[in-house]
Amino acid sequence: QVQLVESGGGLVQPGGSLRLSCATSASSSSINAMAWYRQAPGKQRELVARIASDGSTDYADPVKGRFAISRDNAGNTMYLQMNSLKPEDTAVYYCYLDRKYGIGALRYWGQGTQVTVSS
Repeated sequence: QVQLVESGGGLVQPGGSLRLSCATSASSSSINAMAWYRQAPGKQRELVARIASDGSTDYADPVKGRFAISRDNAGNTMYLQMNSLKPEDTAVYYCYLDRKYGIGALRYWGQGTQVTVSS
């Protein structure tokens, strides 16, 4: 069973920074892509940033230029560096993993970590 363990959330003032981490027990060679999603109260879960196995990245428009997604050299830990945080970034942030499984794929979610941006 693949596990995803998130950390790094918390309370930060507007304009501040946080770094989220997501550690996985999946082998890096089996990973198709990893991503961060977020869900604010009363809103649908939305994609924040995605990193594919080749290292290519995609970002949602609201976070472009402020957030950066990355993976460590071993490929087992994903990060989200969040700078210039705004109150509208407040949400529960979820780690997501898509990995190879036979001819298909399996998808996993972390438990979520709360990010609150407030003065």
